[in-house]
Amino acid sequence: MPQSNRAKLRKSSDLSEVTAFNDLAPVDHLAPDDRRAAVQNRYSPTLLLVALAATIGVIAYAGFLLNPSIRGDIIPWSIVIVAEAILVFHAIMSLWTMLSGYGREPSFEVSQAQAQLYNPRTNERLGVSSDPSQWPLFINGDPVDVDVLITVYGEPIETIRRTAKAAIAVKGRHDTYLLDDGDSDEVKALATELGCYYIRRLGSSGAKAGNVNNALTVAKSPYFVILDADFVAKPEFLEETMPFMVDPNVAFVQTPQVYGNLRNIISRGAGYMQTMFYRFVQPGRNEFNAAFCVGTNVLFRRAAIDDLGGMYTQSNSEDVWTSLLLHERGWRSVFLPSTLAVGDTPDTIEAYSKQQLRWATGGFEILFTHNPFSRRRRLTLDQRLMYFVTATHYLTGIAPGLLMFVPALEIFFDLRPVTMNVDWWQWLLFYSGFYVLQILLAAVIAGTFRWEVLLLSVNSFPIYIKAFFNALLKVETRWSVTGATKGGASAFNFIRVQVYCFVFLLLATAVSIWRDSLMDTLTIATVWCAINTISLGAFIAVALQEDHRRRLVAAGKLSPDELTHDDPSDTLLTEEPLDATTIREAALARVELIESLNEPAAPTRAALPTKD
Repeated sequence: MPQSNRAKLRKSSDLSEVTAFNDLAPVDHLAPDDRRAAVQNRYSPTLLLVALAATIGVIAYAGFLLNPSIRGDIIPWSIVIVAEAILVFHAIMSLWTMLSGYGREPSFEVSQAQAQLYNPRTNERLGVSSDPSQWPLFINGDPVDVDVLITVYGEPIETIRRTAKAAIAVKGRHDTYLLDDGDSDEVKALATELGCYYIRRLGSSGAKAGNVNNALTVAKSPYFVILDADFVAKPEFLEETMPFMVDPNVAFVQTPQVYGNLRNIISRGAGYMQTMFYRFVQPGRNEFNAAFCVGTNVLFRRAAIDDLGGMYTQSNSEDVWTSLLLHERGWRSVFLPSTLAVGDTPDTIEAYSKQQLRWATGGFEILFTHNPFSRRRRLTLDQRLMYFVTATHYLTGIAPGLLMFVPALEIFFDLRPVTMNVDWWQWLLFYSGFYVLQILLAAVIAGTFRWEVLLLSVNSFPIYIKAFFNALLKVETRWSVTGATKGGASAFNFIRVQVYCFVFLLLATAVSIWRDSLMDTLTIATVWCAINTISLGAFIAVALQEDHRRRLVAAGKLSPDELTHDDPSDTLLTEEPLDATTIREAALARVELIESLNEPAAPTRAALPTKD
């Protein structure tokens, strides 16, 4: 950075700006964002306060809706009660689960096992002291072997390469396998190049679970890790997860899915949608012994899977089903809320739709075919509650679709969910006490308000309705992997229902505005219908932008990698992990570029990989 620019930066009146972009040498490997994440208290006092306020808001809203003195016409009132009952129930269960995990730390036995995981003398005797990936691992003083299984099904070769190289470099002696269900000679050559094992099976039955089960006939270690082909493991993956295996009843240790491609509206919405689940709900489920596997970034005890006869293969949601069956067999699960692998979240409407359809179908399958409250289920009451929440979770995505049409009943048929005696400010008070506080809680958890999450939540109801009937009618859902759909069909092939609803609500809003103008008033129905119309319209605008970029790629005006970037000209986005020095250099380069264009220096982190 030129001396004059450094001087300008030092003279900045914004102290935070000067501190963030100083030109001092890094003192360690942590950039400021990483350090803030490292010292952050997950259960901060502010978060607990908002969580308690949200709980009160939920209860107050439920009481308001159930007050018989304000009940309106039966049809819209019933729709509102059913939809809101789903949302209120899941809000209460999420808050309860979240608070159940407050203040929990790993046991002394786990901490002791971690301290004894490596033996420096053994490393020195074997001549591997300088190569952490070859350090033998010890549990209870006994050496243990681990296999790292990378499931592959048509992902880009460079994505697989990045994941495989990181897996090979994980600390602790282990073997790395590429499980190729895509029958790719290119992947086979990659395995040879990198020096890891390669497994290709003859068929493809059982999808991902079948792929893993086949690999377990070759990989014989007592512990194994499953990684999706787009999830890059951190070097400390095994040293953080293996110590929990000191308890012989632990079947698996699951870590969060954290995403590094949060670079457009869809990916940010899909990624941050999982924030509360991985930071608070899954850790809370540890207290119920009901934390479940999410299919990747997980360490398994082979004996537990052998106890089931293999991973469950009768559903594309093999992860949650395998977890459920393990819990029925009495095994314990552990969720470790530490970022130990970073991968890709869906970044197109097609990829998001297929992922959510697969996940939701798996949840509804449990509800219809393996109801947790059935007397035949060998689960504790805690586990029954948690798996019922899991099985019904995606009903919360259908509820906004039901509520979307309540205003139309008033506009066209003069049917209201509450009586005319309820003033608009009363409705707004209780409604805000529930929804606004829920949004505020999500914002506190994510660190900022994420409107992208709200946009996807409101517009995903057709996906979940389809999943509901797929599970009910036992329609098989085709397996697809994240990232394998990039550059595919038009986004509008997957949002036709949203488009039809938008047209209908747009007309309903116009009719309602005309009606209100005749009565010289503004009704709640008009405002409600207009908000729903805007929400659908914004999602359609995202689809239009996505299709526009796809046409530019087809015309050669954009590269395929720029298809899913909000800003194709942004050259600082990268899928490779950045250390403090690289991040600092990138930030300084951005400031210098802005200054060279005679624009105000406004340092931004938007072009840098998003950290959890």
